[in-house]
Amino acid sequence: MNPLLLCFSYITLTLFSNFRPISGAAITFINKCDYTVWPGILANAGTSQLDSTGFELPKSGSRSFQAPPNWSGRFWGRTGCTFDPNTSQGTCLTADCGSNQIECNGLNAIPPATLAEFTIGSGATQDYYDVSLVDGYNLPMIVEPSGGSGNCLATGCVADINGQCPNELRVGSGDACKSACEAFGNPEYCCSGAYGSPDTCKPSIYSEMFKSACPRSYSYAYDDATSTFTCSGADYTITFCPPSTSQKRDTSPPTTGWTNGSGSTGSGEEPTGFNTPPSWLPDFLAGDSIRVLSCSVLTSTFIASAISIMLFI
Repeated sequence: MNPLLLCFSYITLTLFSNFRPISGAAITFINKCDYTVWPGILANAGTSQLDSTGFELPKSGSRSFQAPPNWSGRFWGRTGCTFDPNTSQGTCLTADCGSNQIECNGLNAIPPATLAEFTIGSGATQDYYDVSLVDGYNLPMIVEPSGGSGNCLATGCVADINGQCPNELRVGSGDACKSACEAFGNPEYCCSGAYGSPDTCKPSIYSEMFKSACPRSYSYAYDDATSTFTCSGADYTITFCPPSTSQKRDTSPPTTGWTNGSGSTGSGEEPTGFNTPPSWLPDFLAGDSIRVLSCSVLTSTFIASAISIMLFI
């Protein structure tokens, strides 16, 4: 390829990867479960509602929403729901939101519920996302970013926690698994009262069980370091019951350095099913070092000019 053409191709790709349109993020739900799931959506106070607050998602179904810049909220999946086809009224066996309708209408999930939590950035501001088991677990879920830049790693919980849930946390015949806070209400499990700080609230045997099964998910309130992830300019896919090829899990802490979304490096291998996007840039630039240097200088000049133009528009 002509060196100049190669250089301008690189500049174009660099600009697209570094400048984020102020358009929020697309959130796509996919149901890989062998049953219908009814996702619930709750926007945080001060942010706008999305096009729905709850809907039916049949097996193999999908649905997308556009979250605006600075949007924050949570998503979850309700299971075992029965709704009247005429009135849309009914209830769900797990993670019901108490609205008595398919739409949750601003109501939160009733624990236990596997939660996906988001704060969508604006412009150059990063997105923050996580999957939380702080309110317990009711079904497998993963969050996968696409098209973003930064430490854009997949996260979630694909293990069958319901099948290994201790009797004292078990709901029904294994329909869901409570958190220790929900089951016992003790301040040390709920990180409340005298235990309401990172210094006083520590992992319990129950939260460690969740963490062992799902190393990248929140297991208790102050489990930030290995559970919060960041990405810029991405869209996101939330998959309920990912395929069995993604459900193999590492039940021990990882052992060689993957980088989590908080920017710190963990002490282990990346859990199976959570793959870091390949880095194509070094291969793309492999070749004559003088050509790379010249292109680098030209790119910097071009980007600086583009920024100047944007600032004065």
